Amino acid sequence: MANMIRDFFKLEAAPGLLLILTTILALVFANSPLDHIYEVFLSTTMGIQVGTFEISKPLLLWINDGLMAIFFFLIGLELKRELIEGELSDPKQVIMPAAAAVGGMLVPAMVYVGFNWSNDLALAGWAIPAATDIAFALGILAMLGSRVPLALKIFLVSLAIIDDIGAIVIIALFYTSDLSVQSLVISGISLVILYVMNKKGVTNITPFILVGLVLWVSVLKSGVHATLAGVLLAFFIPLRAKDEQGASPAKRLEHDLHSSVAFMIIPIFAFANAGVDLRGISLERFLDPVPIGIAMGLFLGKQLGVFGFAWLTIKAGFAQLPKGVTWAQLYGVSILCGVGFTMSLFIGALAFEQTGENLLFDDRLGILLGSFLSSVVGYLVLHKTLPKPENS
Repeated sequence: MANMIRDFFKLEAAPGLLLILTTILALVFANSPLDHIYEVFLSTTMGIQVGTFEISKPLLLWINDGLMAIFFFLIGLELKRELIEGELSDPKQVIMPAAAAVGGMLVPAMVYVGFNWSNDLALAGWAIPAATDIAFALGILAMLGSRVPLALKIFLVSLAIIDDIGAIVIIALFYTSDLSVQSLVISGISLVILYVMNKKGVTNITPFILVGLVLWVSVLKSGVHATLAGVLLAFFIPLRAKDEQGASPAKRLEHDLHSSVAFMIIPIFAFANAGVDLRGISLERFLDPVPIGIAMGLFLGKQLGVFGFAWLTIKAGFAQLPKGVTWAQLYGVSILCGVGFTMSLFIGALAFEQTGENLLFDDRLGILLGSFLSSVVGYLVLHKTLPKPENS
């Protein structure tokens, strides 16, 4: 049994499979006599108090504001490495995935807005279908094994990274509440300290983490979403400098955090946010403008935006179809980009928290439907269009 578990975690598809399993588990809890336990568990209040300073939140918000800050910290580390040393450091390699990512955010948002144009409250969720879940998408792609060309994987990863940048910008600009000047000042001072440490060549991670905690708390209290502190902190972690062991602090942190985020933080987030009570749901509820707008934004908007903008970029002569990749395979990956699970759930919580209306059920319903359709259809298209295994 222990060997089987170790072998599972070594699989490239393991993070995506674990995400699917925790999603199913959340749905089982929410649609069974265990639903009360599920709700009580997530609503349990936990707090930290030092003198008159206190942070008190339900467990669900500790997961969404706290654990997800670590997820965003890892995204920030990956973004920094890719922009400085990786695929995104070469402008020629960025053009097509960047164009596809822009299309993959713009068109789904337009689809959602088209369904909800007459509802001002629902319009707050316009960015929900704009996100791609890289863990899910790569997990599904990995199920196809060595049949998948390396260039196709690089395209998907590059697109997802640029998509993450877009999501971060959207959260920063459009999903902030009333701002606290005092907290923003503390955040600014924390950033200055991080900058000075970076320029002074500090390679000990501990001071960065301590200042990062102050930054997280101040951003949390400022009205800007706390997860952005993770991204900001990551940009100041030294990438090219070497610590006493001769390693890059940023690369070492990225390596150390990857398994924890993939196998613990993201599954916990999925379990906490994917529990939708589907009992007694009518077809009319599925076709409500909010869930259908999200579902169609993810399933139709994503594939049209990603593939359409990539096609235009190539036909205009700004980029070339990746070597060894066919148009049909590119289309299949474009469909997979409609799996918007983690980031879509996150943006949905931000969007509808601020409206004061309980649209979260409709939000999650649409995300589950759109992501399910995208994953199944995307897999089938790729299974049909990729080269057959040699032993078949």
